[in-house]
Amino acid sequence: MRNSALLVLATTLALLIQGYHPGLEDDAFYLAAIKRNLNPALFPHDADFFTLQFQATIFDKAVAASVRLTHLPLNVTVFIWQFVAILLILWGCLAIARRCFAAPHAQWAAVAMVAALLTIPVSGTGISLTDQYLHPRAVATVAILAAIVAILKKQRLVAGILLALAFMTHAIMASFAISFCIFLAWNSSPPKMKDQQVKGDRGLASFAVLLLPLGWVFEPASDAWRQAAATRKFYFLGRWHWYEWVGVFAPLVLLALFAQIARRGQSPVLARLSLRLLYFGIFQMVVALVIMLPPSFERLRPFEPMRYLQLVYLLMFLMAGGLIGEYVLGKHVYRWLLLFLPLSLGMFFVQRQMYPSTAHLELPGAPPTNDWVAAFDWVRGNTPTDSLFALDPYYMKLPGEDYHGFRALAERSALADIVKDGGMAARVPRLASRWLREVNATRGWRNFQAGDFQSLKSSFGVNWVVLAQPGISGMTCPYQNRSVMVCRLE
Repeated sequence: MRNSALLVLATTLALLIQGYHPGLEDDAFYLAAIKRNLNPALFPHDADFFTLQFQATIFDKAVAASVRLTHLPLNVTVFIWQFVAILLILWGCLAIARRCFAAPHAQWAAVAMVAALLTIPVSGTGISLTDQYLHPRAVATVAILAAIVAILKKQRLVAGILLALAFMTHAIMASFAISFCIFLAWNSSPPKMKDQQVKGDRGLASFAVLLLPLGWVFEPASDAWRQAAATRKFYFLGRWHWYEWVGVFAPLVLLALFAQIARRGQSPVLARLSLRLLYFGIFQMVVALVIMLPPSFERLRPFEPMRYLQLVYLLMFLMAGGLIGEYVLGKHVYRWLLLFLPLSLGMFFVQRQMYPSTAHLELPGAPPTNDWVAAFDWVRGNTPTDSLFALDPYYMKLPGEDYHGFRALAERSALADIVKDGGMAARVPRLASRWLREVNATRGWRNFQAGDFQSLKSSFGVNWVVLAQPGISGMTCPYQNRSVMVCRLE
């Protein structure tokens, strides 16, 4: 009971540090997909921008099914999923820490370190350990951590089932986890190896080979696809900054150091975990370089092979927190405060700088404080379901918008944007030509006049536009606030 209470407390504090923003960034796709599962009439014009890729995941279907099962409002259900996902990630960290560290204060220091750093960026990859909204990567991470615990307990079958669940939720992250679990399960002492262990290792390897992606993954590249891929900086290692490469190699050095400390401290599980994570990191880095550097392999870049770092960072911070707890913090409360209070406040401050025009916690039922979100709410309640909107293709980057997704929050179709839809077109090549045609039609948006909007209506059937103030004179705009106006095309 005490441990459960501490995990709930740690989860609450983690949520307070990282914030909560449904519909943000990638949730422009995920939340829209969940809503379409609940109401197939939504997004009649542009559902392909999320339904094609989401054939490879059960995530949106599972969340939608939980709404139908519980009869709770969607916004409440999604928040519960987010809270429970963070809770179970921290539980997984505690379960691993208990096998690496004998002292309870070291175990909880490991959990506290991960809780404080859940939104730390993973170098060069465009992701963090978890997101400020419900993401299938977080749900998959729950299963991945549980699988690691199962491997440490030599429960290979359980690990395989958990990895299968992770794969059905987020195939890319689960593929990295399968690779790591093979490294972790490998027995370096062949003599007297049990037949069951051999079968377990072979089962994990076979599982990694047999789980093949869907057919659209193999569609060829095109000029339109290359333009979509060019919007993703992390696809191109030559564009990475020097400090991002430090974030690739520094963890390897730290893991080697952790292994030495563990050996001296007679912590065999910690030594094994850190060494196997080191080997995994080196292996995946080589694989990533082979995939991402040659131009002939350009079509493989959307598999995002450098994102193996998410698992490396997560376990590295877990081990670092446990070692600091064991050798530095101990049971001294003031030392805990000196470490975690500034760390947590620093992470909180960074989050507020990232989304300064939005409430830190966009909780269910709370009125929007962001003008763009308020406009999207009005659209949802006051425009026909089959409407087609057009926005600035860079609207997510506009001052005050704070990367909120129109589709997810307004529940209406829109022409493709550059900030997020470009990434989807890079993953699903058949969308690339449509994406390019639509973003080309909206280029120069900030210089558009009434006639340009009428051209969008003629070419695509657009009947509404969302404009930043002061907008365009002479248009019919039934909704306006300080920052945004929603206008109907007559």
